[in-house]
This record gives sequence, structure tokens and C-alpha cells, in this order.
Amino acid sequence: MNDTRLAINGGKPVRTALWHESNAIGKEEKKAVLRVMENGRLSCFLGTYNPAPPYNFLGGPEVQLLENQMKEKIGATHVVSMNSATSCLSAAIGALGIGFGDEVIVSPYTMSACAVAPIWYGAIPVFADVEHDTGCLDPDSIRKSLSSRTKAILVIHQFGFPANMDAIMAIAKEHHLVVIEDCAQAWGAMYKGKSVGTIGDIGVFSFNVHKTIQCGEGGLCVTANKELAFRLQMIRNHGESVVEDAHYENITNIVGCNFRMTEIQAAIAQEQLKKLDALNDMRLTLVEYLSKALSHHDCLITPLPPLERSATYYVYPLRFLGSKCKSLTRNRFVDLLHAEGIRFTKGYVKPLYLLPIFQTRTAFKHGYPWSAPENRSSLPTYTKGTCPVAERLYEDEMMINL
Repeated sequence: MNDTRLAINGGKPVRTALWHESNAIGKEEKKAVLRVMENGRLSCFLGTYNPAPPYNFLGGPEVQLLENQMKEKIGATHVVSMNSATSCLSAAIGALGIGFGDEVIVSPYTMSACAVAPIWYGAIPVFADVEHDTGCLDPDSIRKSLSSRTKAILVIHQFGFPANMDAIMAIAKEHHLVVIEDCAQAWGAMYKGKSVGTIGDIGVFSFNVHKTIQCGEGGLCVTANKELAFRLQMIRNHGESVVEDAHYENITNIVGCNFRMTEIQAAIAQEQLKKLDALNDMRLTLVEYLSKALSHHDCLITPLPPLERSATYYVYPLRFLGSKCKSLTRNRFVDLLHAEGIRFTKGYVKPLYLLPIFQTRTAFKHGYPWSAPENRSSLPTYTKGTCPVAERLYEDEMMINL
């Protein structure tokens, strides 16, 4: 490596394919949209229970077909589609009965929706630190973050790397906690031969435009629990359903929203789901090329998840070790890469607890949910230094190829 150029491809600038450019929308998706348009029914949801097509509490034929395809793809028992993964996360918190007086352990090194989901229901997010190598929640830090109020762990399979699910599920079992898996970045990722999202109580997937597969906006919840699936469906569809089945007589007072997916979104997502394996193969080819080319640079740590975790690389996370290259900082190194036409970003995201909503502890009027009577007696700290690994990755080490 010289002052201005990383020695890849014989020292010549290399333009690595941008991940989102492989997010192929083609003739198959256009044909699917036309099919729905010719049908004339852009949404077939009905806010009260009605199993008769075409208008249905469970959605229309495209929505239900997508859910069935997802079941087959990852081996899920129940699938509930929604208009975004953010909606899925909020619905998962509600379906699991989490609320005021409860705490949810989350990662600080992810997008804000993961930490905000508990807040909608009055629960308090508690941040545990992440693993250096994967950016996923560190089980040891989870243990240190537990309290008598802890009710759930919200796991993020960061960058397409599965988290250490054996250790996390062991903690959950020991302390009677529920587990939500955020798989937004981990389409197709596997943990010991099992699809992410099917290990915890509820898994969440994203069809956002920036994800591996997309339909503009959209998300899916997966679960093995029939009652949880129905609760998710209730929250998705206004919570207005009147169900006479005795099995559901105890499910009352569920406040719902309009989290419903349209028929066009579902039709596009069906075609994208068919392309998932090919798109992931493309990513893995790029990862193999980059990692091989960069492996002889001591200051760079190429991504390599543990053997039992099959990653799908939503992005290419590269760590820069300043101690191995004392004349150069991570930020300066990224600037030099930009000058060569190689696109990396610095640090990924600021640890969430450093954002104003957590520093001021004010999400809603009067400081709720932190100021709520059920939450006042014991509150977590959100001071700098709370999660040192996440802070070090953000400030000094992590660089992301998008």
C-alpha cells in the first residue's frame, strides 16, 4: 500500500459493485405488477374477520401467496406480512405483551427502529455491547445487562452475520425471556443449518429498497406460535377483528394499526424471493474477491464469521486497525479510498444511546416512557462508554462498503 492507493488488482483502482446495484428489478417484477393491475384489486384486506375471498382479514391472494412462499423458503410455521420491517418490530413487541415496567435488551450498533420499537409500548431499551468480529450482540454483555425487569432480547443479525444464537437462547431460557430476531440485513443467512428468524420467538425480515431483496417497502414476521401469529395479524389489521373461535376468546383489547402490505408489493416480493439465492451468490463472490485481495494488509481485518454462522453480507464490513498503521487513521484511509473511486463509509452508525432521544430520555410528552411510574424506579444509563466495543467500531475501526 502506498500513500494514495490500495494495492488491489495490481495497484489499479477497483470499482467494487455497489451492493444495492445487484437488487435486480426486471421483467418478472413488471409482469407481476401488471397481473395485479389487470386484476384491479390493489389491496384485498378487510378490517373484520372474513375468510371469504377476495376481501379478507388475512389479505388478498398475492399477500397470502407471498406468506406461503416464505414458509417454504425458510421452514417457517407462520408468516405475517406487513408494510415495513419497522412495523414488524413494533408489532412483535405488542404481540409478545411487552410494555410499561419492562426492559428490552437491544444492540446500540444498528438502525433506530430496533430501539424505538419497545418505546412505542412503554418499555425501556437497554443497550448491550456487540462482538468485535460480527457487530452482533455479545452474549456476555447481554448477561451483564439483565435485570428483574428484562422481558426480551431483540437480536440483530448485523451485516448479514448471524448472532451467537445458542448462547443467546440459553440466556433467554434461563431467565424466561422472549427473543425477537431482526433479520433485515440477513436474508438467507443460516445458523447451524437453520434459517435466521426461525430460532427465536418472532423473526423479522425487510423488503425495504436497500435490502438484498425488495419491493420498495415491506416486511415479514415469522413465528412457530399460532397465537403469536394471530396477535401479529390483529396488530397489522387495526385490531378490530371479531373472532368467534374459542381459542382466541382471551385475546382482547389489542390496539392495531394499518400495517398491511398491498397486493402490488406482495407480487413484486414474490419474484424477488425467487432471486434471493442468486443475489446472495453474487455477494459472496464479491466478498471472496475483496477478502482475498485485502488479506495481506496487516492494518485491515476482513470479515469472517465463526464457522457455525453462514453469513450473507448485506454490506462488506472491514475493520481498520490504527495500531498496525500508526501514520494513518481510519478516517484518512477512507478519504484516500474515495479519491481512488472506492466507496466506503466511516463507522456505520453512531451508538444509538448517544442520540438525543436517549440522552434527553424524552420520546413522548412529559418524558414518557422513562418518566412513567412503572419505569421510574430503575433506569439504565445511556452515558458514553456504555458499550465500548460499539463505540470503538464507530469512532476508529469500522468501514463499510455499501
